[in-house]
Amino acid sequence: MNETLPEPSQLRPTQLGALRRRGIYLLPNLFTTGVLFGGFFAIVQAMNGRFEIAAVAIYVAMVLDGLDGRIARWTHTQSEFGAEYDSLADMVAFGAAPALVAYEWALKDLGRLGWIAAFVYCAGAAIRLARFNVNIEVVDKRFFQGLPSPAAAAVVAGLVWVLSDFEVVRHDWMAALAWAITVFAGITMVSNVPFYSFKEINFKKRVPLWVILASVVGITVVASKPSLVLFALFVAYALSGYVIWGRGQRVKPLPEDESP
Repeated sequence: MNETLPEPSQLRPTQLGALRRRGIYLLPNLFTTGVLFGGFFAIVQAMNGRFEIAAVAIYVAMVLDGLDGRIARWTHTQSEFGAEYDSLADMVAFGAAPALVAYEWALKDLGRLGWIAAFVYCAGAAIRLARFNVNIEVVDKRFFQGLPSPAAAAVVAGLVWVLSDFEVVRHDWMAALAWAITVFAGITMVSNVPFYSFKEINFKKRVPLWVILASVVGITVVASKPSLVLFALFVAYALSGYVIWGRGQRVKPLPEDESP
């Protein structure tokens, strides 16, 4: 037997309040939707053979992903829905999209080995996101446990972008290089290697004037050749975790008095 919902006029004030709370915050979720669209758009462009555009779309999704959480905190619009939506969008943009872009670009030339590498990366991203959601409140926030999925996506998509941007002639070694980087990124995401999170940086405090000048110089360097500079930066970040790990640093649980 079907049940009909009561009219708003028949609801008590407390019930009306409960209904209102079921809504979602628009602003941060618009940015999250942009992340989702970036991943979807990258997949579509890769299917059409426009690999450079696909790689750039993943990088744009990274920028939007870095903004949605901050906007939610700055505007006090965090919600459980937003957190779940963000994880799903990240899986598309930084899990499925880079794997499919790399596969269409070069990995499919390797046959079975190609789709295995793409799946290793995709599964690694899913496991990485699930572990992050579980451990977000109980591990040292100075470090990420494993390579963050946006950074892994930047490494894989960056390879496609830089070689497409420089119009490198297609060779057999490109498929082998794509395979190695895709598998490396997938495995590193699920590793216990610590990566600096940069969460201790306080953007609200005063800084010396030279910091602004250095920022301008940095932006200029990136703008001079975005594909090469960004790819190099993210490769360096992906390797930095192993340097930190080699020095004996580990991601440790928070003390019980600091855990929620």
